[in-house]
Parts: sequence; structure tokens; C-alpha cells
Amino acid sequence: MDENDRIIIKRISRQGNAGGPEDETVHIFRADGGSPGKRWLTYLLLAPFLIIMVVLGIFFFTAFLALFAVAAVGFGLRLWWLRRKLQKSMDAVEAPYVVIEDAEIIEESIDRANQNKRNDRHEQS
Repeated sequence: MDENDRIIIKRISRQGNAGGPEDETVHIFRADGGSPGKRWLTYLLLAPFLIIMVVLGIFFFTAFLALFAVAAVGFGLRLWWLRRKLQKSMDAVEAPYVVIEDAEIIEESIDRANQNKRNDRHEQS
């Protein structure tokens, strides 16, 4: 059997100060599969673990998706509210107006108006 074909767990323990470390090797999986009974036992032990991991994965993904959806809706409502508020302020600033096609600009000041009145009186006399 090749060393690369199996997963090995090693435990090193020391007992007291005397002696070197003891190596204990436990073979979890073998490439040749071992006996069919051990293989099915391994599958039966791993199946609940895999089912729990899948359920937890679905749960956390759903929770993340729900939080993302709530945040997206909140952000969208905030943008809608700001846009609505800006539109109202723009409508309040705009006043009704009338477009004048032809206009003659007359510049008149108080001094000029008084001077014109005096000239009119002098011309009539």
C-alpha cells in the first residue's frame, strides 16, 4: 500500500521525562477500502455530518440573502425619498411665468422723469 493513498493521524505523547516520544498511528481511510462493513460504517458516520453542514450552509445563505434584500430595499426607499424631496423643492422654486415675445426696454430714472416733466412744461408755455 502506498503512503499517499491513506490519511494518517499521528499522536505523539510523552510519559514523564524518561524515554522518547511514542508514535501511535491510526488509519482513518484506506485506498483499498478495507472491509465493506467498515466502509459502510464510515459512510454512516459521515452522512449526518454532511447533512448538518448542508443544512447550516442553506440556513446561512438564506439569512445573508434576506439581509441583503432588506438592505437593498432600504437603500432604494432612501433614494426614492431623496429624489421625491428634491423634486418637490425644485417645483417650489419654480414660479409661474409668462413668455413675452416682443418687449421694449425703457430705462427711466427719477431724475430723468422729473427733467422730462420740466421740459414738457417749458415747451408748452
